[in-house]
Amino acid sequence: MCTVSNIKGEIDIQRLPVNSEEHEFNNWIFKYTKSHILHSICTTPEKCSNENEKCLLCKYTGSLELPHFPEMVFPNNVLTLKHPSSAVIEFNALDALKVVCNGKLPIQVACAEAWQESRSSENLEQKLKPFDWTFSSDYKGTLPNSVNVVETEERIDIEKLKAKEKILFYQELMLYEDELHDNGISSCTIKIRVMPSSFFVLLRFFLRVDNVMVRINDTRYFHDFTTDYILREYTNKECGFSELKLPLTMFGDPNMLSPHMPLRTAIYEKISFENINTNPTTSKTEVN
Repeated sequence: MCTVSNIKGEIDIQRLPVNSEEHEFNNWIFKYTKSHILHSICTTPEKCSNENEKCLLCKYTGSLELPHFPEMVFPNNVLTLKHPSSAVIEFNALDALKVVCNGKLPIQVACAEAWQESRSSENLEQKLKPFDWTFSSDYKGTLPNSVNVVETEERIDIEKLKAKEKILFYQELMLYEDELHDNGISSCTIKIRVMPSSFFVLLRFFLRVDNVMVRINDTRYFHDFTTDYILREYTNKECGFSELKLPLTMFGDPNMLSPHMPLRTAIYEKISFENINTNPTTSKTEVN
């Protein structure tokens, strides 16, 4: 079963609608919404004084402790996976930004020597911020409290994913992006593809600080429709620019960089729905 719908959000200065598409396969409901970037100025201050009527910018400002946000944040870009029990797994920009470090060691300080060698002194002071201005996030998705998450020895079968199978549904969403004052790129994206036998999700944070370092945080979800659990794998890869003996043209593509980067962290988990109440709580937990 598959249903598709388009809905319009409130008209804003960019006059762009919020697009929504919903599909149902094997009793799972896959839905995404997609729209414009977050405004940089509150346009309804009189409404935003009311907690229940705040605009998206004011909601973000009130929820995050960051001095400023990435250049492009997509608050309406949301992917949800709804289990037959009604438990929902969600991916959104707000929760991804909640785990960005505030007031902790920023990447340019950790790589101070390389940073200073690659930047003029008059511009360096302007770039130093009292928070991680690279917006590095190890966000792994937003889960309901009702699911069970445990470590596992089971791994996602990559060869099975490589097998040719009909793609029933595919979508890619940008959650946020920043060009780091023209010093590189920081981005967080989510992709999903649904096949007759399974679905696969890739949540990726990619960071490139030019002439300093690169980082890739990947979270993969895989579910075989014949099982009652999801496999989730989180990996962190990062290294200095000088460690990658690759053509500069490859540094813009994380797919090309990743195989050449050292693995720093790996977490393998199983998410199960065995004991979920038919009317689960709607509360959510950010997974760090």
